[in-house]
Amino acid sequence: MPHKQNLLKEYKMGDLTLKNRVVMAPMTRSRADNEDSAPTDMHAEYYKQRSGAGLIISEGSQVSKRAVGYINTPGIHNPEQIKGWKKVTEAVHDEDGKIFMQLWHVGRISHPDFHNGDKPISASAVNPNAEVYTPDGFKDTVTPKEMTRDEIKETVQEFKRAAKNAVDAGFDGIEIHSSNGYLFHQFFNNSSNKRTDQYGGSDENKARILFEVLDAVKVFFPENRIGVRLNPSLHKIFGMTADEETIPTFEYIVKKLNEYDLAYLHLSEPFNDISDVDFLVKDIAKHFRPLYDGTLMINSNFDQEKGNKVIEDGDADLVAYGKLFISNPDLPKRFEKNAKLADWDKDTFYVPGEKGYTDYPTLEEE
Repeated sequence: MPHKQNLLKEYKMGDLTLKNRVVMAPMTRSRADNEDSAPTDMHAEYYKQRSGAGLIISEGSQVSKRAVGYINTPGIHNPEQIKGWKKVTEAVHDEDGKIFMQLWHVGRISHPDFHNGDKPISASAVNPNAEVYTPDGFKDTVTPKEMTRDEIKETVQEFKRAAKNAVDAGFDGIEIHSSNGYLFHQFFNNSSNKRTDQYGGSDENKARILFEVLDAVKVFFPENRIGVRLNPSLHKIFGMTADEETIPTFEYIVKKLNEYDLAYLHLSEPFNDISDVDFLVKDIAKHFRPLYDGTLMINSNFDQEKGNKVIEDGDADLVAYGKLFISNPDLPKRFEKNAKLADWDKDTFYVPGEKGYTDYPTLEEE
């Protein structure tokens, strides 16, 4: 019998058995172009087509109106959104798939156009000097409003309500999006967090909001149905500038996550070339694997060969694929047959409609 690829082996994640280790990464696709920002039948079809993944992680879904920073992204804070997502989870479960919802708050990576003219909120009043795509096209970010303690408490409650809504929508679990320069990352990072209260300064303080959210959402999902996503070496993207304290802060967070029986820790390899930045980690999976006791998921620019190797080397248990899943809805099947992979069309990543969304053929259809 031929040797089974590591990527295609079953995996026990908490109380769930995943049919393979090929995870569909969370990807913003901007198809919720309706007044409720709710998923539609088209979303259900898109996720259903990809339910051969061992696990699907949904696109980031904002936990409240003030968590929004991009046009046409779905949320999980109103009844229509819950109803729309229920169609998605049912479609995935009908195909024997598993799906987690990614809970999202963009913080300062937003614009007053999304908030009736009010400033977006963040750890501190520091402009990320980035661009965001608004209903009127690309606009420069503004200096956000520093969150009060009450606003931090309210945000924790928004995540808690979103977790309850994710249960009602039929999700198997949730992932906390604490990565890629968004709200939690803005608390972790010295360039965006200048606070002098209990949410700034020390590693414990900078990470406090994440652990408050974890403690809040586990009321509705057991710990082994909750994942956390981190991007430790993010630098000079999404308004983030790393420094000598960045990696120690993430080491603190990862070690503290061992106190929770999480479904997984989802880490990203560097998004850009950081080879000349001596205080950042170039090989994330290898560096953080010894620090974390649970299931480790890794992503960013993996192909089939690299995915099998990172599991074989013992540096990760699961591999998340993004763009390859856009253009190859049956990605695990193609890996199994060592088939040719279809190329994606980046011009259709974020536009409305089925083109570049549900119209990529499977191997069978080809």
